[in-house]
Parts: sequence; structure tokens; C-alpha cells
Amino acid sequence: MLGDPVERGDEILTPEALAFLAGLHEAFAARRDELLQARSKRREEARTTGKLDFLPETKEIREGDWKVAEAPPALRDRRVEITGPTDRKMTINALNSGAKVWLADLEDANTPHWANVVSGQVNLYDAVRETITLESGGKSYALRDDVEHATIVVRPRGWHLDERGLSFGGRQAVGALVDFGLHFFHNAQELLNRGKGPYFYLPKMESHLEARLWNDVFTHAEKTLGIEHGTVRATVLIETIPAAFEMEEILYELREHASGLNAGRWDYLFSVIKYFRDAGEKFVLPDRNSVTMTAPFMRAYTELLVRTCHKRGAFAIGGMAAFIPNRKDPEVTAAALDKVRADKSREAGDGFDGSWVAHPGMVDICREEFDKVLGDKPNQLDRTRDEVSVTADQLLDAASTPGGATAAGLRAAVDVGIRYIASWLGGNGAAAIHNLMEDAATAEISRSQVWQWVRNGTLLDTGDKVTGELVRGVLAEVRGELAAEIKPELLEPAVELFEQVALADEFPDFLTLPAYERIK
Repeated sequence: MLGDPVERGDEILTPEALAFLAGLHEAFAARRDELLQARSKRREEARTTGKLDFLPETKEIREGDWKVAEAPPALRDRRVEITGPTDRKMTINALNSGAKVWLADLEDANTPHWANVVSGQVNLYDAVRETITLESGGKSYALRDDVEHATIVVRPRGWHLDERGLSFGGRQAVGALVDFGLHFFHNAQELLNRGKGPYFYLPKMESHLEARLWNDVFTHAEKTLGIEHGTVRATVLIETIPAAFEMEEILYELREHASGLNAGRWDYLFSVIKYFRDAGEKFVLPDRNSVTMTAPFMRAYTELLVRTCHKRGAFAIGGMAAFIPNRKDPEVTAAALDKVRADKSREAGDGFDGSWVAHPGMVDICREEFDKVLGDKPNQLDRTRDEVSVTADQLLDAASTPGGATAAGLRAAVDVGIRYIASWLGGNGAAAIHNLMEDAATAEISRSQVWQWVRNGTLLDTGDKVTGELVRGVLAEVRGELAAEIKPELLEPAVELFEQVALADEFPDFLTLPAYERIK
């Protein structure tokens, strides 16, 4: 079964490409299902104990002497990485941005409409061959010849998401295998011919066994197409709390294909809330904006990530600078740029090899801060951070986070959550909201925090206790305020969906799962 036709889709969904995808699904879909079931069991253990720990059964891996494969030339300097969806304009702008890497996002910055899924692959096909152009709004867009184009690193969907536009054996396809498989099938050899290769970012993993599955997928794909083993290189986003306890094991499983780890800060924050949402008050966090990267548990996470990566010869990539410059508000822009500069300066000083930005206007700032530390060196792999030692208790120390829950924070969570969901339902997974480029992690933090506050009867700065009734009142007010900005056909389902995922008795693991059922 295939979804509706998409322009130039026949160039991507060829019989040979579909046969390749069918082979991936036959080999790996069942294991994917088993690993998703294992997530639930581990989460239940964490709920009852309020704890996670490093795995005793993999102690030998953590204490062993091993390294990941040496990076190919195209991935040795990653000091600035720009992220964004694979629409045609963004693709061209990202490649022209001056960043070293473009994270071509088929995941959280992309609404998985079938048209988006297939057209994203069309755009990647053209981008790899440097033939991509666009005529839009009276403007022409093309690749510049006076800048080095960013190296493409594709982020497929997480293991939990299916693709209803494509079926194999009577079941929906696995979104991750579709995204990976189509890009690899069409572009792996072409990339190699151009001195690069098929590089990927792997999101939302929760265990080294999920990394092992990816490694087996890579090996299968390379063998099937006759491409040298180890050609694929993967950077893993450490954006779930259980993965933070298995960083070394994840690199070990992927060691012949591994490139590094990334501190996916916003999804990580969402994961901490989600994983320990019903484990008591010690895991109740203050307003999202109060939880900075200097909070003790976030600091422990990033320090451990750099230490782990450099110990194993892998790159450590820092978190997102989501700010979008606003020419109409120079004061706000200046203050935000100062925060971005301080953030990137901290990361460079901590030993990260590069970091993320969401807008071309942020590339120079990020580069400048890493240039100050790196100089002519391509990375900081020589800074092994041997002095760093992080315990399980430090990774779980949410209680030491300064700040509190406020009425303004609750309102902001509802406002941003509804705005983002409306954008996502409308087909745009990368939404500009209040001068920030937001993706699905934003809405996930917003709704999970509301859910947690309600379940714990959290008190706001006003003295009000967060209840379902209070949240519904705020929802109604925000809905009224947004009525003039958002079309009713998007606003109404966005409000309904936010209420569903923020107040349901049973916590939905990902809001994109019920949201996916609402898009055509």
C-alpha cells in the first residue's frame, strides 16, 4: 500500500527502493516491536523505585579499552551544525549557511504528512547531487559556489513512529526504516562518489539494545547494496534519561558506525519528566524556562556526555540554540544573542566539539565561540575530561533545580503547546514561536509538565494548586486569545489534543502518536 501520489515521488518510490525497504522490514520490524515493549517494563521499574542506575551486566564494556571508528574527513570538524526540516527552501538555506553540518530533520521538525515524507526525500536526492533550486514568491534560491556546503546528516524518525503511507506484510511500515532506507538506497553511493557518505542522527533511543538494532540495520543495508562495512556513520542523540545511563554501551554497539553523541537537551528534559512523572515531588521541576543547562542534573548529563565521547574517540555535540533574530525588536534580539553566545562559550569550554543552531543568523556566533577554543584544531578529542566523575544520583537530582512553578509558566506552557500543535497539524513541524524555532520537544515538555503538576497538586507562586479545572480554565483563556491568530480548523483540534495529552489519566508516551491520527 502506498499513500497518495507526490510530485516526483515515482523517482523515490521505485520498485527497487520499495524492495529494499521490504527487506529491511522483514529483517528488523519484529525486533523493533519487542524493544518498544521492553521500554514499558523498564519504565515501570523506575516508577516504583524512583531510580535508574548504570547496568551491572555491561560493566566490562564501561571498563574496557576500546574506541569507535575514526571519523571520515567530512565529519572531523563539526563546530557548527544547523538543524531544520527538509522543505526545499530550508534545504538550500541550510547548505548555504556556512555551518559545517546540516541536520536534515525527518523527525521532530517535520510533520509526517505523506507529502512531507516523500518530498523530503526528493529534496535530499537533489541536495546530494547539488542540483537543488527553488522559485518561490518571485525569488530564486540555489546553492552558492562561494561557500563550503554543509555536510548532510539525516535524522530519521524515532523507533516508536510508524508510517501509514506505506505497508509491508499487512502492517504499517516503521517510520525510521522508511526514512533511513530511502535516503541510503538513493544517495549512499552518490555521497561516496563526492567524498562524503551516508551519515545519520539517531533519535529517542532508550537502550544499547536499540543501538544494536540500528547497527544491524546499517550492516544489512551496506551488505545488500555492496557498500563497504562501516561506511554509515551515526551520531546518537542522548535525549532520554535511560540512554544517559548507557552512553558507553550505545557507542560500543555502534562502534564501527559511530560518530558521536549529541546533548539533545529539550527532549532530555521531556524524558526526565515523563520517566519520573509519578515518582513523587522530588522529580517535579519548575517552569521550563527556569531549567537551564547549569541546573545540577543537566550539568551532570552534559559533563558525562563529553567525558564518555572523548574517552571513546567520539565527538560530543552540544545542544540547540533555538533563538531566531528579530529585526523589529533589536533589544530582545541583543539580549538573546548574549545568551546564545554564553551558552556556546560554556559548551566550547566544557570540551564539546561543536553545537547546534536553528537559524543561519546564529551560525557566526556559534563558530566564533568554538573558534576561540579550537583555533585551527578541528575538534577537542584530545580533551578527555578524566577529572569528570558522574554518579547515578547526580543524573537524577532534579530536586536541586532552582526556581518554582508559576502561573505565568503554566500559561506559557499551554500557549506554546497549543501554538506548536496547531502548526504541526497544519504540516509545519518547525514552528517559529515567540522568537524561538520550536520542534515537537517543546510541546512535549509543556504538556508533560502540566500533567506532572496536576498529578502532584503543585502549588503555583499565586498559591493556587494546579488542578485539571485550573488547566482547563487557562486552556479556555488561551484559546480565546489565539482565535484571531490561528485558523479554527487548526486551533480547535490543537486545544483538544493538548487537553488530551496533558490531562489524560494514562500518560500518552508521545503526543505525536495521537496527533498523527488527526492529520490527513
